[in-house]
Amino acid sequence: MRAILGGVRLGMDSVWTPRDPAFEARVRESFSRQAHMATLGATIAFIAPGEVHLALPFAPQFCQQNGFLHAGAIASVADSANGYAAATLAPPGTDVLAVEFKINLLAPARGEAFLACGRVVRPGRTLTVCQAEVFTAGTTERTLIATMLSTIIVRPIERGSEQE
Repeated sequence: MRAILGGVRLGMDSVWTPRDPAFEARVRESFSRQAHMATLGATIAFIAPGEVHLALPFAPQFCQQNGFLHAGAIASVADSANGYAAATLAPPGTDVLAVEFKINLLAPARGEAFLACGRVVRPGRTLTVCQAEVFTAGTTERTLIATMLSTIIVRPIERGSEQE
């Protein structure tokens, strides 16, 4: 049970107000430049202020020696989900980068597809803390396979970069 007080949900979920009304378009445009996510086949499944979900299909070329999706692929989508969750709350003219993360791999990554759900735990002017949960997706029962806690830095976009 979660209570709502003054527009903020108490409990695990929070309601955030984006500082950029065009946050969704900015996140989608940035994601479209992510060559690594494109290589993995990851797509945006959901965007809201402080929350981004990324879908990742199973692909044998990204498996480790036992046939499970490699931890590096799981960490990549969890990292990007957290980074884009932070980006939804960042002001215009800024970008985000991970400065630290810790991942817990809870179960082998076996499934038809995966869903990385990143959400902001605490936004800040410079540093934002995010948490991701990665689940199996598809026709099988949904299973939590990984969690990630990230610290993300919000920084001005550098002049002359492709992001302008």
